Amino acid sequence: MNEVVMQLMKHRSVRAFEQTPVPEEQLREIVAAGQMASTSSNVQAYSVIAVTDTALKHELSVLTGRQAYVESCPVFLVWCADLNRLAQAASSHLLDGEQTYADSAESFVVATVDAALAAQNAAIAAESMGYGICYIGGIRNRIGEVTSLLRIPRLVYPVFGMCIGIPSASSGQRPRLPVDAVLHRDVYEPGRTFATIGAYDDTMVRYLRSRTEGRKSTPWSKIMAEWLTRPNRLQLMEFLQGRGLLRR
Repeated sequence: MNEVVMQLMKHRSVRAFEQTPVPEEQLREIVAAGQMASTSSNVQAYSVIAVTDTALKHELSVLTGRQAYVESCPVFLVWCADLNRLAQAASSHLLDGEQTYADSAESFVVATVDAALAAQNAAIAAESMGYGICYIGGIRNRIGEVTSLLRIPRLVYPVFGMCIGIPSASSGQRPRLPVDAVLHRDVYEPGRTFATIGAYDDTMVRYLRSRTEGRKSTPWSKIMAEWLTRPNRLQLMEFLQGRGLLRR
C-alpha cells in the first residue's frame, strides 16, 4: 500500500478529545483540502460552519441527541448543502421572471453529494495531521432548531456535523463489509451481496463481543433490520421543502 491508502485504511471514529485547540492555519488547510474534492459542474454547492464557541457547542450537543463529544471537541464543523450561494451568484444574470431550478431534486442531490465529498476530503486531511474526527448525523435530529441557532438561510440545510480534535483515547476500528459485498462486475449482482452477509454477521458478532466484553453480540443483519423498521427523522421532507428544497 502507498502512504495515502495506508492513511485511509487507518480511519476510525474518535469520540474523546484533548482540549488543545485546532490552530486557525490548520483549520483553513483542512477546509481548503475539502474544497479540492470533485464537484459537479464546479458548482461547489456547500458551505461549512466552524463552531468553537463553548455555549454554541453545548446547545448543539443537546440538539444532536446529547452527544457529549460535540461539546468537548475543540472544533465542530457543520457541513451544509448550499444552493443559496448559487442563487445569489446567478441573480444578476437572470432575465426578468426567469426561473431557476434550485428547488429541484437534482439540485438537492448535487449539493448533498458536493458537501459529502468535500467533508471526506477534509476528514482525511485532518487525520493526516494527527487529528481524529467523528461524523455526526444527529445534526438532523432537530434540524429546524439547528438551522435557527446557526442562522442558516433558505436553500441551505445542514447535512451532518464533524468533530475534530486530538484524540485523548484510542478507539477500535469497526470492521467493514468484505469487498465482495460491495464490488460488482459490469452489472449489479444481488446474489453476491446476499452471499457475504452471513460471514460479515460472524465478524461483527466477534467484534461486538470483544468491544463490549461480551455484553453485546447482535448480528449486523439484525441491527440493520431494526434500523430499517425504525421511523427516523420523518420530519425532514417537510423541513426541506419549507426551506425551498426538493419541491420538484
